[in-house]
Amino acid sequence: MEMELLAAGFGGQGVLMIGQLVALSAVDENKYALFFPSYGPAMRGGTANCIVIIGDKPIGSPILNEHEHVIVMNNPSFTKFEPLVKKGGHLYVNSSLVSQKSARTDIKVHYIDANDLAAKAGANVAANIVMLGSLLKISQFSNYAVTEKSIQKKFASKGEKVVKINLSALKAGFEQA
Repeated sequence: MEMELLAAGFGGQGVLMIGQLVALSAVDENKYALFFPSYGPAMRGGTANCIVIIGDKPIGSPILNEHEHVIVMNNPSFTKFEPLVKKGGHLYVNSSLVSQKSARTDIKVHYIDANDLAAKAGANVAANIVMLGSLLKISQFSNYAVTEKSIQKKFASKGEKVVKINLSALKAGFEQA
């Protein structure tokens, strides 16, 4: 099994965290994982994206022309990365912030109200985890319980309240998908 992900948005939207959690979950299931981040000079407000590839065999290169799964958190990312979804692939759109609609008929498009669902889960900043939940349901890149553990590990130092909010956001995204 191999899964390819490109996640993109503005810095501060947690795009790199999505990639880290996908890779961490894969490693926790004894899979190979490659996480390749890319971000502009500004930490918040600049562009950020990452590529994650997971598989049962060693991964040769992070360089891909097209991606099976693409998450876009804002309009500029939609414009730039929607054409890079493989035919038959999946585009996950944060419809809380992205006003554009895909005209492509050769891919599956999932409009997720990520910011709205994150706010209901307890924190607007958990929109990335909502998107992660949708990705998990559709791609099945990992077992749900393993991904929950990855979130608990990653956010443990921020306190139990933050962990609970992120677990609620994961569930909201999983259920919306």
